[in-house]
Amino acid sequence: MSDHHHHDRTQPTASTLTPTGKLTTTGARPTVRLDRDLSDSPSTVWRALTDPAELKAWFPSEIVTERWEVGAQLTFVFPENPQFTMTGTVLELDEPRLLVYTWGDDTLRFELTATESGGTHLVLIDELAPGVAARTAAGWQLCLERLAGTVPPRDAWRPLFQQYTAAFEPELGPQEGPPAGFKDRT
Repeated sequence: MSDHHHHDRTQPTASTLTPTGKLTTTGARPTVRLDRDLSDSPSTVWRALTDPAELKAWFPSEIVTERWEVGAQLTFVFPENPQFTMTGTVLELDEPRLLVYTWGDDTLRFELTATESGGTHLVLIDELAPGVAARTAAGWQLCLERLAGTVPPRDAWRPLFQQYTAAFEPELGPQEGPPAGFKDRT
């Protein structure tokens, strides 16, 4: 009878975060979609998507490009993990409403819609390989937390990843953890 006060141990410590990403498997490859309401205007959010200094605050890598235009080459540099450098190409661009580019093997689509309050409804859709859907969804959700100006708990990724894995595995099969040797940004 002395163990009833241990209940609070089962409360998730890091994670008041629950998965918000939606999985779609109707296309050639699965997509994960995350929606986020932001208080800034679309033009301000657009800068956060394309300006190197602003990307540093929330995006998982630096983006090196000559200019943001359709066909432009992008290089994604992870300063702590240079061996994971990836390339991409801008596929669609309609400032400040739509930005689509390849991100390594994925295709990222950002849709920005002005809200009545003067903010932005941001939709991020990542078309990806089935095995990385859970880790990617967890990662993007934390990135969008940062974009919205909140700081996720340091150990928030793993519980989120576990929840996404439980949700996605029935449709997608086994889910991979982080890439071997990858050091997470703190």
